[in-house]
Amino acid sequence: METRIALVTGASSGIGEATAERLAQAGYTVYGTSRRGAQGGQRTFEMLPLDVTSEESVEAAVSEVLRLHGRIDLLVNNAGFGVAPAAAEESSIDQARAIFDTNFFGIVRMTRAVVPHMRRHGSGRIINIGSVLGFLPMPYMALYSATKHAVAGYSESLDHELRTKGIRVSVIEPAYVKTAFDANFMAPDAPLDEYREVRSAVDKRVKEVVENADGPEVVAETVLRAASAARPKLRYTAGGLAGRLQLLRRFAPAGLVDAGVRKDLRLAT
Repeated sequence: METRIALVTGASSGIGEATAERLAQAGYTVYGTSRRGAQGGQRTFEMLPLDVTSEESVEAAVSEVLRLHGRIDLLVNNAGFGVAPAAAEESSIDQARAIFDTNFFGIVRMTRAVVPHMRRHGSGRIINIGSVLGFLPMPYMALYSATKHAVAGYSESLDHELRTKGIRVSVIEPAYVKTAFDANFMAPDAPLDEYREVRSAVDKRVKEVVENADGPEVVAETVLRAASAARPKLRYTAGGLAGRLQLLRRFAPAGLVDAGVRKDLRLAT
């Protein structure tokens, strides 16, 4: 049986790195990517330079993997960033465009580059890293929540379109994950004094919760499960908290969910 080829974006740290490592352990030949390419440290996978906001960069990285192996069996779209907790009106249109350009349009660019080759081979898996914020919006994370809603909707539509071509699409939806992801948060570029106190309080609360959250390995295991499943599901939660939130969103009264979100973030009701 031929070794399967995987391409994982945003693999220099956090969920992407853990996912690339886990896939390599499972026998995949893995190419991770980051805007800076290979960095220091020992890895079980190769790193390629790739900026998901650049079509030329996307095409170059995909072409290199195809040159080496002739196919890509698994694409994991993980590259992304967030805006530090802030009110929606504290981010400019330019900032909104920037986060969508990476978190959503980056996935679109990668998909458009890889799907034609998967289609010709009659098989493939695409796994998009979403978030519980793709089905349960969080106040003071409006732009990030919006990108993850977009990822979920795109993934579901794409899976309908491609399953008859032998390609399946899944979205992985973790809750808080203990990584250095927040170190790359973009600060809101139009801060208002009106929100200064609540912005600070929410930021503090999020850091408290992240400190006790699951590690990225939990997400990596879920990615492997989705990639290996004979009949993959469209949506997978990753970790106990994400699973509980999904059940609450599906079955609990909307008012109860709303109150729970505000209570957890210690917001006034």
